[in-house]
Amino acid sequence: MDILLFAQTFSLLLPTLWLTTGVRDNILHPPVNEVFTAQVLTMERMKEDFPEEYERVAHRAIHSRGWQKGLFRLIVAAEITTAVVLWVGVLAMALAALGIALPSMARGVALIGALMFTGLWSMFTVVGNHFSYWFCHEGAQNTHFQLLLWGLGNMIFLNL
Repeated sequence: MDILLFAQTFSLLLPTLWLTTGVRDNILHPPVNEVFTAQVLTMERMKEDFPEEYERVAHRAIHSRGWQKGLFRLIVAAEITTAVVLWVGVLAMALAALGIALPSMARGVALIGALMFTGLWSMFTVVGNHFSYWFCHEGAQNTHFQLLLWGLGNMIFLNL
């Protein structure tokens, strides 16, 4: 067994497991995250805590529950798709580590999954920035940034 392939597989498995639990919760308990997504989209906390700053960017807020729920469903669909690709990458990497699959093919699939993971959290930071979520959702912003770095770290590690 190639130890580098094993380490890369394990490294990719961890964010795959993390995202899978998030997807599970978003499917089984959607209000837990959907409420916070709606708060970011309405900029509700910013309006309450920073009314002067809110007035400058209030035109960005999305108050339509239909749009909020639709965007949340889009997020969950992107997370599901990413989790599936990550699981395929983990499986391919495990097969390559065991000498059953080509390492180059396995790393390619794994890299696509890691890129999707990185892209997902990058988009959260970009869209969150549009809705000024650093004002009252600092924990979410920090989490998204850390996940972006985790994905980027995996992308770099997969290219060794």
